[in-house]
Amino acid sequence: MNKMGLCQRFWCLIVTIVLVLTAAGIYPDYGSKSVEASGMADTAGQLSVSTMKPGNFQNTQGSQEAILTEASQLGGTSRAKQPSATNAPKATSAPSGKKTDTTAKQPASVTVAAPAPEQIITSLKVTATGYTAGYESTGKTAKHPQYGITYSGVKVRRDKNAVSTIAADPKVLPLGSILYIPGYGYAVVADTGSAIKGRKIDLYFATTKQVYKEWGKKTVVVQLIKRGNGKCTESMLKNLGKAIQTYNTVPQNLLEEII
Repeated sequence: MNKMGLCQRFWCLIVTIVLVLTAAGIYPDYGSKSVEASGMADTAGQLSVSTMKPGNFQNTQGSQEAILTEASQLGGTSRAKQPSATNAPKATSAPSGKKTDTTAKQPASVTVAAPAPEQIITSLKVTATGYTAGYESTGKTAKHPQYGITYSGVKVRRDKNAVSTIAADPKVLPLGSILYIPGYGYAVVADTGSAIKGRKIDLYFATTKQVYKEWGKKTVVVQLIKRGNGKCTESMLKNLGKAIQTYNTVPQNLLEEII
């Protein structure tokens, strides 16, 4: 009995030591290693078989490209394949030389020159307002037969590069008088007005918007270069406009011929 009990105790001690070593990872686990080895062998076999088949190779390549695409969408561009530099489209070189401006240029408005001092007969300080041919200024509509016709019989006109028509008091500035108005240009007295008395003049503009934007109401010193004879004709306006457009002013030698 004593020998039998001693053997059992010794056997229990050995089993306990083995269990402790196994739990501590010191005792080799041959079963798990064999399983891992067999698993690796199976994986290697599957890879070797798949590489032998063209279809599987294409599937593998497609899955790799899908993984790379997904990586690039998630911001993993450093891991994704970049396109080869040889396949990138070449940038077209810009043509040498200056760029051609294809925008159509509008003719610039030319400011007419003031008359020469020897041409000025007198200077008058006047109050200048603006008017149009419309109902708000003349009481006439576009259907009226006298719409746009001045007291002298000529049509109203506004041309800052040639000549314009204005209204004045005939007792101060007779019809046909030629003036230079700073900021407005050359003008001919061709019209009158019930409110235009004394040293007041009314400058013609095509629209009320132009009246308020370009002029409004001003006190200005005008320069008289030709006193009118009470008449103003279309021929006079045409000749005067041509002379101003040609010489940018009114030459003294042409002034008498124009009138």
